[in-house]
Amino acid sequence: MLNKKGQVTLFIIIAVVIVAAVIFFLIFRDSILPKKIPSSVDPVYTTFMSCLENDVRQGISLLGSQGGYIIQPTFESGSAYMPFSNQLDFFGIGVPYWYYVSGNNIEKEQVPSKGDMENQLSRFIEQKIKDCNLAIYESQGFNIDIDKKNPRVVTRITKNSVEVDLDMDLSIEKGVDKYNTKKHNIKLNSALGKLYDNAVLIYNEEQKTLFLEEYGVDTLRLYVPVDGVEFSCAPKVWVALNVSETLKDALEANVQSLKVKGDYYQLNKEENKYFVVPVKTESGVNVRFLYSRNWPYGFEVAPNEDQLLIANPVGNQPGLGLLGFCYTTYHFVYDVKYPVLIQVMDESNGVEELFQFPMAVVIQGNQPRKPIEGSEALNLGEVDLCKYRNQEVEVKVIDKNLNSIDANIGFECFGVKCNIGETYNGELKEFFPQCGNGFVLAKADGYELGKYQISTNRENSASVILNKLYDLNVNLKIDGSSTSKNSIITFISENNAKTISYPEQKNVQLSEGNYEITVNVYDDSELNIGATTKEQCYEVPRGAVGGFFGLTKKECVDINFPEQTISQVLIGGGSTEYYILENELASSRTIEIDAESLIKPTSIEGVQTNYELFENKNLDVNLR
Repeated sequence: MLNKKGQVTLFIIIAVVIVAAVIFFLIFRDSILPKKIPSSVDPVYTTFMSCLENDVRQGISLLGSQGGYIIQPTFESGSAYMPFSNQLDFFGIGVPYWYYVSGNNIEKEQVPSKGDMENQLSRFIEQKIKDCNLAIYESQGFNIDIDKKNPRVVTRITKNSVEVDLDMDLSIEKGVDKYNTKKHNIKLNSALGKLYDNAVLIYNEEQKTLFLEEYGVDTLRLYVPVDGVEFSCAPKVWVALNVSETLKDALEANVQSLKVKGDYYQLNKEENKYFVVPVKTESGVNVRFLYSRNWPYGFEVAPNEDQLLIANPVGNQPGLGLLGFCYTTYHFVYDVKYPVLIQVMDESNGVEELFQFPMAVVIQGNQPRKPIEGSEALNLGEVDLCKYRNQEVEVKVIDKNLNSIDANIGFECFGVKCNIGETYNGELKEFFPQCGNGFVLAKADGYELGKYQISTNRENSASVILNKLYDLNVNLKIDGSSTSKNSIITFISENNAKTISYPEQKNVQLSEGNYEITVNVYDDSELNIGATTKEQCYEVPRGAVGGFFGLTKKECVDINFPEQTISQVLIGGGSTEYYILENELASSRTIEIDAESLIKPTSIEGVQTNYELFENKNLDVNLR
């Protein structure tokens, strides 16, 4: 009897549970089961969901084309020293840099997280969905009520999809048919998450190994003069602007040749090994590296003389005749800054999806920048001098006639330069760093750079006088006749020095002042100097004991000098001092320089003789 009573009780409990479940289902079935959309109102809801899908796709496209941003960071401009803003202009689209150096020389990172991208996409959809226009259906007898005040969106970006949940009240009626809903869900196939993951992989590898800078240094050393030695009795001359343009062309060609391991293993081309960067991307992901010569670019080279890179020879100076040959060595130091745009692409969904982000490449002193450790940005040699400006100084800029000049004002102290600002009507009142014996720098178009020495820790005013520059054509003559021989012409004044490579350069800008003008004229030569051996003797210690007491002995070695061909030799020139008045510059268009010729040498002794004779040659200078 007890067992039977227990079984009856169990059946009663099960029945109660079943009845409760049925009642719960009947009450909440609209929430449990998706509502069936009446066919009469289906076109309206389909249009609404098309709006949502288009908004999601537009947001995905913006995230991909703008480095993971829809709402971009506040714009930050660059400077003359660091040309980068915090965005790269790519065909009119501002793409935020993931790594750049600010105008005041601070390293910065702005890499969005996946959560940041999801939040931005959600906010974008919340605003865009309000613009969904269903008015055409209202004219067809539909009654549509949509709450556009408080839409709520949650977005999830996975490796191969983007899922969006939208909370937004929507009611559609037509006749007896009615459809109410608040929840709207859409899931799109998209490689956005996978592209972002691979972009971060490449970014982290660059920050760890600086492979972009390493390729940049290789390009620098391969295409422009950095270090070298040549057998020549004439100086080697390069125009800095031409060197810069050559480097731009080389970077444009070499950067786009870079590949990641995924690309390389698909191509399987042996000759591409050098250009394969140490990154293995996921299958199906392609990567492209881009640089354009029209993008921001910083280029500095030292030493240079008025934008000329000059390597002077050794062995042709008076007193070095016993050397027996001439050679030219050079070592130039470059600071180069340029952006590289990295595009990550995938076509697994039938259409090509793209995610791109730029990075600043910084080469300093022929070397890559220092890598960033962890997530903390380092300072690229920033000096506190420019950071702490607490001394107000009034600056006035005028010409010799006391006319006001608007100029860019900088400040230099102990080799560090800071940009201060621009004058208005020739005046500027601004805060400067405190520094003893610094220089206020004033730069204006058409004028020589002006300097005013000041100790900003004691003084609060500076007046800078600028000398007007005048363009002059250069007409070089030898013994009264115009020449087109390769020549180096130098104009040295108290505050400046200008050098031109003639006839490649036939213009010079000069201001009033006293100049030492020097001309070296060269001609082609095939002078051959055979290999020679010279004995060189030294005094060396006479054994361990003798060396202790200062005793020495003579030891000689043979030094072999290789055969060489001198391609250019000195055939004319000289030097003179000449004071140029401003009224002469204002009324003249040409500076005519007449140099004396020298006999073209046919031996190394003749080369030495010409350099000795050159020391006593004068120039005839006229302004016309």
